Amino acid sequence: MVLLQLDPFLNELTSMFEKSKDKGSVWVTLKRSSLKSKLQKRKLSSAGESIEYRCLIRATDAKKTISTSVGAKDHLRFQASYATILKAHMTALKKRERKDRKKSTEAEKKEGTSTITAKATKKL
Repeated sequence: MVLLQLDPFLNELTSMFEKSKDKGSVWVTLKRSSLKSKLQKRKLSSAGESIEYRCLIRATDAKKTISTSVGAKDHLRFQASYATILKAHMTALKKRERKDRKKSTEAEKKEGTSTITAKATKKL
């Protein structure tokens, strides 16, 4: 697995989204990682040194996989760029139809009272 720098990763991610616009999916995973082996982690922890964790980000579209590693210093800039890319390429999502609570409760009340009055008139 080859780690790309931040800007080339974002450019490749944009091209992945554009290729899969008509048909296909892009999966993005984020994972905390120190990019060190277990043996190196044990040596650092026994020596009393702190381990710097990074965010490992992978993206795939079933044909191609790209990845990058983002440190604590660069995460704000990366997050802003990543959010911009996601907003620009999530145009195929359908908006959810929302019901107004006031209208639905009023309609239920009217239906409930009309059925009660209908039952009362049948008994008379």
